[in-house]
Amino acid sequence: MTFVTPRKLLTIMLLATALGIGYYSMNTAPVLSDESHTYHGDTAWKTDVEEAQQVAAEEDKPLLIYFWTTWCTYCDDYNSNAYTDPTVLDRLDDFVLLAINLDDGSPEASELQQRYNANYPPQHVAVTPDGEVLIEINGYAETDSFAAYLDEARSEWEER
Repeated sequence: MTFVTPRKLLTIMLLATALGIGYYSMNTAPVLSDESHTYHGDTAWKTDVEEAQQVAAEEDKPLLIYFWTTWCTYCDDYNSNAYTDPTVLDRLDDFVLLAINLDDGSPEASELQQRYNANYPPQHVAVTPDGEVLIEINGYAETDSFAAYLDEARSEWEER
């Protein structure tokens, strides 16, 4: 005869609760199905990797790669805060902007995701036109900090 001990029962209850919370949180995330939706604000982000690299080389500018998804609430915060801030917009002019939707699944997006270890949005990586990392911004940065990161990336670029 098998008995369920209080410890086993508690373990089962905790596991069921954790699974329920996980399921609930995944189903309440804002997932947008509109293909044209981005969290890019009014900024002009390129989505073609080769084109962005070519423009960066021609204009002698670093690339700022933005890894995002439609379900990323912090990406929405960037859209609402950073990408509307005049100081940030001024700094973004120093870069060729490339937005990569991590849910895209294209070979180019997957290659950049692996190359820069972009496992979870949002992530920004400032790189040279040939892909050498200048700085990485992992996760969300408040607007002032984001502008400072962009300044740091620009300084790294100018020192090369």
